[in-house]
Amino acid sequence: MVLPCIDLVAGARPNFMKLAPVARALSIAGQVSFRIVHTGQHYDEAMAEVFFRDLGIPNPDVNLEVGSGSHGAQTARILERYEAHLLSNRPNATVVFGDVNSTVACTLAAAKLLVPVAHVEAGLRSFDRTMPEEINRIVTDALADLLLVSEPSGVTNLRHEGIAESKIRLVGNVMIDTLMGQLEKAKERGAARRLGLEGLRYGLVTMHRPSNVDDPTILRRMLVLLRELSKELPLVFPVHPRTRQSVLKAGFGDLITAGQTSFICLEPLPYLDLLSLAQGATMVLTDSGGLQEETSILGVPCLTMRENTERPITVEQGTSRLVGNNADKLRAAFHEALAGKWGHGAGIPLWDGKAAERIARELAAWLIRG
Repeated sequence: MVLPCIDLVAGARPNFMKLAPVARALSIAGQVSFRIVHTGQHYDEAMAEVFFRDLGIPNPDVNLEVGSGSHGAQTARILERYEAHLLSNRPNATVVFGDVNSTVACTLAAAKLLVPVAHVEAGLRSFDRTMPEEINRIVTDALADLLLVSEPSGVTNLRHEGIAESKIRLVGNVMIDTLMGQLEKAKERGAARRLGLEGLRYGLVTMHRPSNVDDPTILRRMLVLLRELSKELPLVFPVHPRTRQSVLKAGFGDLITAGQTSFICLEPLPYLDLLSLAQGATMVLTDSGGLQEETSILGVPCLTMRENTERPITVEQGTSRLVGNNADKLRAAFHEALAGKWGHGAGIPLWDGKAAERIARELAAWLIRG
């Protein structure tokens, strides 16, 4: 019996963390075969290939090697190269993850060739179309044939957009599968110890969104504020390549110079090291969607440096609080978290480490029904 074959498409760091448990669950279930397609959207070793090693993902069957570029140029290259792949190696379906350029580009290529598309993490909305990710989410969900949703707000959003109920499945958050599966291994990495922070309180910072790093005035204000706060609590800041590029272009390199004792700026970290630091942190300051989710499970205060979030359940039931990039608001939240006056969150339904199993079942049933 020939099993249905699907493409699992990964392009950027968050995709890898969502793909890993799905690939394992599909392998265990044995009802669907798969190929891993790496678009090469993140091509730096620290931001891409290392995740395959750390998370135990098989080497990609296909690498489109698109590299960096503007949103339009990168999306176009991915679409062109994935279309060529589909024309020569057509799968029964394409599975895309999250909201990056690879997600929307491969969805477009598949939809135009009438290859069915399943979207893992469908339905999330920030309602902020200045975010490129929001455009990617909306287009992907409009074209997808199976929408695999991580939280109840996603179901509500898809219904409001007129998506047929028969296409929607609430399966839970596959990112939490990775967190739960890798947490003990992450703790063993001892990332805080290697930074001289073992047994000490510290905060973890990540920042890469356009709203925080593209405008030099805002970027400088944020960096100065972080340096100020680090005098009260050491802050570890793995600097995203996009952020570093903006810092250097604006001439602010002295603000992230290595060797500062309390504001510790690093190169991007492997996932396990980042998780090691997050689970031991006093607080996390971030504009990342994934860390909003992970801190909610870890019970770590999360100061989300955004005005909105596509993951509202992390605010409603988790540990995330929207503080934007307003210095006074961020400073006040920092001191509240530092004083221990922060909720630990509640259990979030279906964020139980078993989302990938549900996704594997849904994919098999969907493909068998045809």
